[in-house]
Amino acid sequence: MKKRALFYLPIVFALISSCKVSQSISQNTIVLKNSTSLVLSQKAISIKREKLSHNKGDFPILLFKTDTIPAQTNDLNGDGKWDELFFTADFFPNEEKNITLKWSETDPKFVVKTSARFGKREAENLPVHPDKQEILMANQVLKKLGYQKYQTDGPTWENDKVGFRHYLDGRNSKDVFGKKIPGITPENVGINEKGAVEDNYHVMHDWGRDIFPVGSSVGLGGYALLIDNKISRLGILGNDTINNVEKTTFKIEVEGPVNSVLSYHYQNWKASDNLYQVQETTSIWPGMYGYKNTVSINGINGKETFLVALSNLNNKNPLKVIEAGDWICLIQHDYLTYERQWILGTAILVPKAIYQGYIEAPKTGQLTDSYLAKLKVENNREISYYAIAAWELSADKGFNDSFFFANYVTNLAKQLSAKINVQIR
Repeated sequence: MKKRALFYLPIVFALISSCKVSQSISQNTIVLKNSTSLVLSQKAISIKREKLSHNKGDFPILLFKTDTIPAQTNDLNGDGKWDELFFTADFFPNEEKNITLKWSETDPKFVVKTSARFGKREAENLPVHPDKQEILMANQVLKKLGYQKYQTDGPTWENDKVGFRHYLDGRNSKDVFGKKIPGITPENVGINEKGAVEDNYHVMHDWGRDIFPVGSSVGLGGYALLIDNKISRLGILGNDTINNVEKTTFKIEVEGPVNSVLSYHYQNWKASDNLYQVQETTSIWPGMYGYKNTVSINGINGKETFLVALSNLNNKNPLKVIEAGDWICLIQHDYLTYERQWILGTAILVPKAIYQGYIEAPKTGQLTDSYLAKLKVENNREISYYAIAAWELSADKGFNDSFFFANYVTNLAKQLSAKINVQIR
């Protein structure tokens, strides 16, 4: 596995003096306007490449007064050329920021606050090696192979607040890593000294541990379709030997200091005698206890309802449903962790414009133990939502209190609803 220090020291370089800035490139001023009365913390900003003056410099340098704002360029379509500039920024109410954009010929090495990891082995007796992509056929699932092929059952992604993992082995559930400190977790989580897959993350480490029981739910932010009042799961359970998805293609699209992006394509998902093609993109950036998920489905014929899942294993408290900004927040707070050992708050934020209420999954079947938000779905139209998890042992204190967590979620929803006006001069 590639080596990475357990924690990244907060080293922000004097970028202009240490990086060679190309003098031949015309300089942009990026004007950002917060038109709301909200204080915005680490608001994600994406600017398309074609809006910026850019020649040969590869690395962005963003200057606000005397401060350097960490930023990165993302290649999201895989053509080998970056197509967006991504960064986060803080705003006071109604604040306008004038940011100078220059380009450096050397990497400024910003503090790493997001990460994506994926490791796999080609046979049971071979060690895990890092990779960025995978193709999984219907007969290559966990039970059929007879061994776990993937480190942590599939890819992980994290920021400075929380981590997540996706069961790529056919189950397609989404799990939670509780983090006690902001540093990126070690590269060898999920493998032993011999390079073999090992479940070593359900015990406490300095950084934290896996805290969230998933069972036969699809975890936090997994999804399904409701067709003719029947729930159709994307994928299978651990004891099934053949997937209901003919071909799954996974890729780490971006891994950077302020943004990491993963993609999944599910070819010929068979659900209720229909075949669907699904594109999913997962994105994470610093500062929030959650991730953004975007899904589009080809094959929708008008009989389907999209379901976003909030696993309620170990939950004994009522579900809160709160409208905030453009979002409906489904919130639960209880001893949601393994053996009800620690308090955990979880939530999903789904678009208010297409929300159609929620149902509760049955206690038996292919998808159980979940609240399922019902959303209107249209053919090939993207649906974006957020999944949130905050542990009482997180570095930020207060999440042991249900009102504190609910206030955090609704405030986050309002911040995510806030629009930033972007002008390039």
